Amino acid sequence: MSRFSQPDPELTHRLSRRGMLGVAAGATAAALLGAAAPATAATGTATAATGTASGAKGRGRPVLPPGRLGIQLYSLRDKVSTLGFGPVFAELERYGYDEVEFAGYTQGSAGPITLAQLKRLARNHGLNPIGSHVGYYSNDPAAYTFAQNLTKVLDDAQALGLKHIGTASGPFRYGSTVDAWKRAAEDFNTYGAAAKARGMKFYQHNHSEEFSFATDNPKVRLYDILLKETDPDLVYLEMDIYWAYVGQFRFSKRPDGKPAPFEPLNYVLKRPDRYPLFHVKDGESDPSNPYGYNMTDVGDGDIDYQRFISAVTRLRGHRMAHHWQAEHDNPAESFTFARRSSAHLHSLREKC
Repeated sequence: MSRFSQPDPELTHRLSRRGMLGVAAGATAAALLGAAAPATAATGTATAATGTASGAKGRGRPVLPPGRLGIQLYSLRDKVSTLGFGPVFAELERYGYDEVEFAGYTQGSAGPITLAQLKRLARNHGLNPIGSHVGYYSNDPAAYTFAQNLTKVLDDAQALGLKHIGTASGPFRYGSTVDAWKRAAEDFNTYGAAAKARGMKFYQHNHSEEFSFATDNPKVRLYDILLKETDPDLVYLEMDIYWAYVGQFRFSKRPDGKPAPFEPLNYVLKRPDRYPLFHVKDGESDPSNPYGYNMTDVGDGDIDYQRFISAVTRLRGHRMAHHWQAEHDNPAESFTFARRSSAHLHSLREKC
């Protein structure tokens, strides 16, 4: 059985990602783990889970709410592909993770797995499958996307017990005009209604281009169209915080050069109910980079996650309302990234 996340052509062109590979492994792959896992994994586990990692920030309440740290499995696609989901989930459990977000459900050298087995495997390691990324559309009528196979996509999400099902594809299906994004918003409303009927939330995950401007009205930011034209009861957002700050760097001026500053955090604070999920991804500021940042492991960059997460979780009634997924598109060593990111986020404390 195969299930793939098929990115749309625009997303493939921009990031060449979301073709996540992986399957669960049995005893053979588990044996491989001993040779493949980083030597520091075991020693870093207890501190990651308890929040007592070195470099803890202050003595206040933990910034990260309990039970709400997840990871986007795209970051671990190399390990899932070679070892299988089982050994990867075992490591994530040791590192103190609570949740996983999928970017594809099967394929890899360790053999096949059913959705029921995958769900059980995650739960056996204390991991809650919280969401999944699926392509928005494709020219292939058989593609595993919302536009081409909505019922199958939702069937699989329901089989995994997901509370959220979404896409990392930008709403560029019909172009970059105001009307084009209104049409995409109608699509999203349709998917959101279908997901809601099954007890799930449909969401869209941003990259930086969503914060650019409509080609036929350069005074209008595309992301604002998405927010305005989608039904807040049907369509939710997963803010990728790194890409939002890249968008801030790239698109704080309109095409005519006039200032158009924005703060990603303010989008969330104005509409916190629309953001059940976040991607926690870090970057070192680099004005010479056309994107403004060089992606790094969480904690090694300049994005102030103590400030960002605290601002959201301090909102009345929102301490436990959001899910925080660590991610790195191309980590130098994926287990090391996962371990260090968990340790850093658990170490953050609110300022007294």
